[in-house]
Amino acid sequence: MGQVVKVRPGFARNYLLPQKKALRATKENLAYFEKQRVQLEAQNLARRSEAEQVAKKVDGISVVVIRQAGESGQLYGSVSARDIAEGVTAAGFTVSRGQVVLDKAIKTLGLYKLRLVLHPEVSVQITVNVAQSAEEAEMQAKGVDPIRLAQEAAAREAAAAAASAGAGEGGEPSA
Repeated sequence: MGQVVKVRPGFARNYLLPQKKALRATKENLAYFEKQRVQLEAQNLARRSEAEQVAKKVDGISVVVIRQAGESGQLYGSVSARDIAEGVTAAGFTVSRGQVVLDKAIKTLGLYKLRLVLHPEVSVQITVNVAQSAEEAEMQAKGVDPIRLAQEAAAREAAAAAASAGAGEGGEPSA
């Protein structure tokens, strides 16, 4: 914060100056900024300490997101940063969707570790549990994969059906 840099004229004119992200490096502006610097640093320190206090409370929480999915665990759609922010807000912490860092899209059921950036210098890790129902979410939280259980049960039923069908066909030949 407060560095004097040289940038292209168009970048300064079209972006930095209109967005109030920079000032021209004149003597008046340099003096003005030095006066404001102490206040800006104090505000930044206050925001950071507030974010650190919130981080202690939020760190490690688990958010459950209920979504519809196919039999293979593929979601119909995806889970967005807005959905996760709403889940964290429902847990009692105010978070905007811009603070949720999604490295890749969430398109399958399961547990995902994500980062929340509460301040540029403070971030925390949360767990997002994407499930089809609250019961499945509890199973996933315990480490049980409900999709694999359903597939194994279906395979056992198919094997039992094939065994009973095979026993009925292998009878004595009729004359």
